[in-house]
Amino acid sequence: MATIDVKARQINCKLVYYGTGMGGKTTNLRYIYKKTNPKQRGKLLSLETESERTLFFDFFPMSAGKLKGLDLRFSFYTVPGQSFYNLTRKTILKDVDGVAFIGDSHVDREDANIDSYLNLEENLLEHRIELAKFPHVIQYNKRDLDEVIPVEDLRRDLNLYGVPDFEAVATEGDGVFDTLRTIVKLVTAKVKSELL
Repeated sequence: MATIDVKARQINCKLVYYGTGMGGKTTNLRYIYKKTNPKQRGKLLSLETESERTLFFDFFPMSAGKLKGLDLRFSFYTVPGQSFYNLTRKTILKDVDGVAFIGDSHVDREDANIDSYLNLEENLLEHRIELAKFPHVIQYNKRDLDEVIPVEDLRRDLNLYGVPDFEAVATEGDGVFDTLRTIVKLVTAKVKSELL
């Protein structure tokens, strides 16, 4: 949940990019980082291995203006895509304010997408968060591949709660900022309603 640092006059929100391994979570964050004004962002931290580009998380704080006279800051994280890192996924979801679920459009990744989305829902429940009522968006990444799952099928399998969703090619930046702007807007609206 968003934390308010009265002394620093900041509201700190946590966004997590969730999805399968090599689905584009890190690519999204790296593109955002590269295109964001250096004065609005902190340092990008990344832990990598040979088999998984992000073993634990990418993290960087970004300034997003003011809310109720306080500076609004977002910290971005990714979770490891491989299922045997589920404990790490749960830890990263602690105190989350919003989720961008990144689905991999390749035809061979359909089951992995569904498993990852259901895993997200299960892990959030352990933090007493119902995904159906929680700020989240879905991105269907890698739309530039030759063999992709039709968007209608991805929507049917992944967008169980009718949340905003976007087609993307994260390597080119297509859909990356649409996804970001929408999840930031949803989280900001939730934080604002909690401050009233």
